[in-house]
Amino acid sequence: MRRLPCLIALALSSGLALSFAVTEPAVAEERFETWPVLQSTFPSTGGGGIIIKGYDPVFTGATCTTTFMAVDPSGETPKVYPNVVTFEAIAVQGGTLCHNGKWRSFDGTAEGTTPFRVFFKGGVVRGQP
Repeated sequence: MRRLPCLIALALSSGLALSFAVTEPAVAEERFETWPVLQSTFPSTGGGGIIIKGYDPVFTGATCTTTFMAVDPSGETPKVYPNVVTFEAIAVQGGTLCHNGKWRSFDGTAEGTTPFRVFFKGGVVRGQP
């Protein structure tokens, strides 16, 4: 019984248990395989009638990245804004969850974060509902 507290203390001192405790419980409650298959066109999480087009993320190592267009369909001529987004990737539920996305415009005039998340597993890409 004495070994368990020692192992926990060792893990905490190395930061391993702390990072596990921060990331794992938050995502363990959700069932990512129940999310709908990601469509390349969907409403922006930022609202305002903006439509996201061409979303096709790929993951390499610890990141997921995609280029996309944000389209403002209001007015006579739609405005198209080319962007790129990079997410942090973590292994969870037998797949890869892309979260904590940071986007920027191609021309560098705009940037921000997104709450949108993407889940890869078994060759299927799912988007947060």
